[in-house]
Amino acid sequence: MHTVFRIGEVRKLDNKSPLYEVDLKLTSDDDQQLRRLTDRVRQETSGSTGWYRMGKLLLKISQFDKAEELYTALLEQTSNDSDKAHTYHMLGMMKNGKGQYTEAASFYEMSLEIKRKTLPEDHLSLANTYNNIGLAYDNMGDYSKAVEFYKKTIKIKEKALSPNDPGLAASYVGIGYVYKKMGDYSKALEFYEKSHQIFEKALPPNHPHLATSYNNIGEVYRNMGDYSKALEFYEKSHEIREKALPSNHPDLAISYNSMGGVYYDMDDYSKALEFYEKSLKIRENALPSNHPDLAISYNNIGSVYQDMGDYSKALEFYEKAHKIKEQALSSNHPSLAISYGNIGEVYNNMGNYSKALSFLEKALTIQQKTLPPSHPHIKETIRRINNVKKV
Repeated sequence: MHTVFRIGEVRKLDNKSPLYEVDLKLTSDDDQQLRRLTDRVRQETSGSTGWYRMGKLLLKISQFDKAEELYTALLEQTSNDSDKAHTYHMLGMMKNGKGQYTEAASFYEMSLEIKRKTLPEDHLSLANTYNNIGLAYDNMGDYSKAVEFYKKTIKIKEKALSPNDPGLAASYVGIGYVYKKMGDYSKALEFYEKSHQIFEKALPPNHPHLATSYNNIGEVYRNMGDYSKALEFYEKSHEIREKALPSNHPDLAISYNSMGGVYYDMDDYSKALEFYEKSLKIRENALPSNHPDLAISYNNIGSVYQDMGDYSKALEFYEKAHKIKEQALSSNHPSLAISYGNIGEVYNNMGNYSKALSFLEKALTIQQKTLPPSHPHIKETIRRINNVKKV
């Protein structure tokens, strides 16, 4: 009774059958940390029955295609508004996991439309949908819109939940992440630390949410130039993920990518490349070929080759990243500006100044539309443009 298994592969028996086959690996009975984590995951997947619970589990283990197949079938079978709203919401989560952010926002908004007709305006279910719409806008690069929805979420949750509820912490994480992207690191750290205090009280020490929290705090310290502090938090995050997640889980790729970033900032390029390539290997196996996280990996590897003076190799990886971003992101997404800027800088290093100027000016145009005027990325792009013009 109450035996704990690790989940391996989940697969449908055949196209005609509604049954799934799950590979399970028996764990040690005396692993108390794993048992606490399992109890927590059981709570997080509760509140659903049958196939809806199966769908939640598939999302938890990043089996997005199988989750889409299941939730699409459930949507076709229901006429109940409450079930429809829930299924639209879960389809939004699936699309977000696949990096299809516009489609994610569309599903969340369909869910929100139903909920607004049937629920009071301060209902917790509305807060969850506002939160995920905020996340979708964040991923699309519309940061002001993301903050707007996150604030709606927090307003409801601070009234409805206890101060130590992990659901409130998740919203603090969301808004902190946007502030980090906007270059407001003190504000980001404030919200990340609020969320982390809640997670430490509410969750077992090996819960994946705690790993994400350590990683987020590390990211802010990295942006503030405190690399030893950043590495300390990244390593705490990675230790949890190695114990709690399958070896090919995309969150492990985040850990490798983050640690690679610190070594890159410290000019240890061989170490940076080692971690970036570990991250890329997981992402290439676990994610769709046009997922934005793959673009992040290609971009980071390109940066290492650029700083090592291998400009043709750098350009190869930057162009791979740019190709994905053009397909997956809006034409004014800030991440596209980073891509244009990096390609421009490589052309500058190669002595092709007209091409360099063209790409850098494209980067600046996007940044001036989407970022605050004082953002460090704008200042850096202007500096690069001025340097090219001096040649």
